[in-house]
Amino acid sequence: MTERDQEGADRVDRVAATLRGHKIEAIVVDTATEARNVVLGMIPEGAEVHSGKSKTLEDIGLYADIVEPGRYDALRPRYFAMDRKTQGREIRKLIAAPDFMLGSVAAITDAGVLVSASATGSQLGPYVSGAGRVILIVGSQKIVSDLDAALRRIDEVVFPYENAQVRERLGVDTALEKILLVYGEWLAGRTTVVLVREHVGV
Repeated sequence: MTERDQEGADRVDRVAATLRGHKIEAIVVDTATEARNVVLGMIPEGAEVHSGKSKTLEDIGLYADIVEPGRYDALRPRYFAMDRKTQGREIRKLIAAPDFMLGSVAAITDAGVLVSASATGSQLGPYVSGAGRVILIVGSQKIVSDLDAALRRIDEVVFPYENAQVRERLGVDTALEKILLVYGEWLAGRTTVVLVREHVGV
C-alpha cells in the first residue's frame, strides 16, 4: 500500500469513527461485493424495502437483489405500476415510511455530515424520519473536507451525471431543488452507513 493509499484508508476509518460518535452505525468494507453482502445480511427475507434512484445500488448489484421477485416486498416496482394521476396520495403514503430504506449520499464530510441532493425530495423524507431503518452505501470517493466541498461535488460531479441520465430517459433537464444535511441520529443505530474503500457510484 502506498502512502497515499494509507492516508485514504485512515481517512475512511476516521470518518467511520466520527459517524459512530453521532449515533450512526458505520461499517467499513473494502469492496462493492463485500458491501452488497453486508447489506443483504441486514435485511430479512420478505421485508418491506424501498430505495432512491442510486447508481451506487445499481453498481454493486443491490437494486437487482431488491426487486428480485419473491425475495422482498420492494416498493419501487409497486409504485411504478400505479397511476400517478389517480393514485398520487396512495403512492405518497406508500413510499413515505418504508421499513427499510436503501440509498447513498452525494457526499460525506470529514466531520461526518451526510449530504444528499434531490430534485423531488422523495427519498429525503424516509432518510430523515419516515423509514424504520436507513442503510446508505457510500464509496470513499464521496468523502470531502467540509460542506463547501460537498456542495461543489454536487455541482461539479453529481448534478451533471444525474442531469445526463434524466435527459437520456425523459428528454428534459432535472433540477437541484433540495439538499439534506444529516449531522447525526437521535436514536442510535437507526441509520447505518456502509463505507466502501473502493469507489462505487458517482
